[in-house]
Amino acid sequence: MYQNYIFDLYGTLIDIHTDEWSAQLWKKLQILYAYQGAPYTWQEIKREYGRLVEKEKAAVRRRHPAFEVIDIKIEKVFRALFTQKGVKVSKSRVDFIAEAFRCYSTKYIRLYDGVLDLLDTLKAKGKRIYLLSNAQRVFTENELHMFGLDAYFDGVCISSDEETSKPDAHYYQALFDRYGLKKSESIMIGNDYLSDIGGAADFGIDSLYIHQSISPEIQGELRSQYTIMDGDVWKIKSLIVK
Repeated sequence: MYQNYIFDLYGTLIDIHTDEWSAQLWKKLQILYAYQGAPYTWQEIKREYGRLVEKEKAAVRRRHPAFEVIDIKIEKVFRALFTQKGVKVSKSRVDFIAEAFRCYSTKYIRLYDGVLDLLDTLKAKGKRIYLLSNAQRVFTENELHMFGLDAYFDGVCISSDEETSKPDAHYYQALFDRYGLKKSESIMIGNDYLSDIGGAADFGIDSLYIHQSISPEIQGELRSQYTIMDGDVWKIKSLIVK
């Protein structure tokens, strides 16, 4: 059976709902920037955020033309919103803004039932646990710590660090190279039939698909070796943990 269990995070271990485009979020963010001497209207800061995200994506594409899927460091956008108003800020202030943005945009966040039992079981059996998440480190580190998940992982890859994300094979390869993993000993567990399951299949590793309410609608072939369609995390142990 497998030695390396590679988990997606959001929609697999953590159940989360965010809304990053509500007027209320941008009105709060506008106030935070005004506190620091960077005045915007809420409509302006929302528009500029979107423009700067696209600008940063274009820069990443120029740096990494081989990447099929790219990601950015969102902190660069939050800093640029200060810079274009002539305000210099520290890294800690930018991180605070990013954390506030995440808090304001999060409607709910919780662990799925059975997650800690699953991870405890894997640890007790001497298995290695890895995270491969399409995420922003400035958000995800806090959420891993909040739920006590960070102590479980033998290795972590977060897409904002790598400037690429699932299903790009470069991102899977980054994890395997960094931690010396063997494909034959590894399985991907995720809730997205394209980024988690399709990406794993293209990379050449087995996978388990778990369908959750926030999973994208499956359109086409589901290429996993194992499938849980009712979102029951407790079933994972009986399928792939020996």
